[in-house]
Amino acid sequence: MERLQKVMAHAGVASRRECEKLIEQGRVKVNGRVAKLGTKVDPSQDSIEVNGRVITAAQPEFVYIAMNKPKGVISSLEDELNRGRKTVRDMIPLPGHLYPVGRLDKQSEGLILMTNDGDLAHKLTHPRYGHKKRYHVVLEGMISDQSVQKWARGGMPLDGRMTIPAEIEVIRRQKTFTQLKVTLQEGRKRQIRRIANMLGHGVKELVREQIGPISLGNLASGQWRHLRDDEVKALRESVKEKGAKKRRPPKKTFYRPKGLKKPQQPEERKPRRGKRGKQSRR
Repeated sequence: MERLQKVMAHAGVASRRECEKLIEQGRVKVNGRVAKLGTKVDPSQDSIEVNGRVITAAQPEFVYIAMNKPKGVISSLEDELNRGRKTVRDMIPLPGHLYPVGRLDKQSEGLILMTNDGDLAHKLTHPRYGHKKRYHVVLEGMISDQSVQKWARGGMPLDGRMTIPAEIEVIRRQKTFTQLKVTLQEGRKRQIRRIANMLGHGVKELVREQIGPISLGNLASGQWRHLRDDEVKALRESVKEKGAKKRRPPKKTFYRPKGLKKPQQPEERKPRRGKRGKQSRR
């Protein structure tokens, strides 16, 4: 028996997180009954429906794509606001389910991975694996060394949690702009733009250049390509390596060195008694 969202992801429905959302929205049925998060299924016996369509649990042929997202394109499968906005899925004329790995906001550009391998997509986006993502960033104005150090040190409040340390390299610094290379191991919504604003700088340009072992390279804006076999292998190896490093540390054990006696508790004082043997009141 396997978790329903994992089976759906393997069948190419969507990433594991998106499959969980479909389940929460009541759009998934198992053997005719609406499924819930935590449901486990036997792919060889159970009937699974998504939006009224029966899916097959057979593993599809996986597709892995690198795309250079241009400005003005949203990193979604569809325009949730129904405003006619172009999506990254619209730019790839291939059949089947393909969904983005790692989002970029509408005004940002650069590398996005697209795949129907839900298990790999989940591991590449989950914070537990801490995959590095490198960005080329142009800020408005001249950022100070103190601000760069503060950004790199981490510990800035964002969405109720503190940021973790980042790698910040100053490429060029002028009065009107600053060029940076920013490498993150986390990916919160509009993180670079929001941190820059907290430090008093707007973002003029933001391009993602690398996700884990995959680089943007010379891919032109709006173009896409299939990943090579060695690149897919490198992605899988990075997932395996990161997963091994994130094991829980052993619980701390406390011990007392030999010869050191346990400290004695002070003896309780016996209540004083009066002449008749009764406890005196004070």
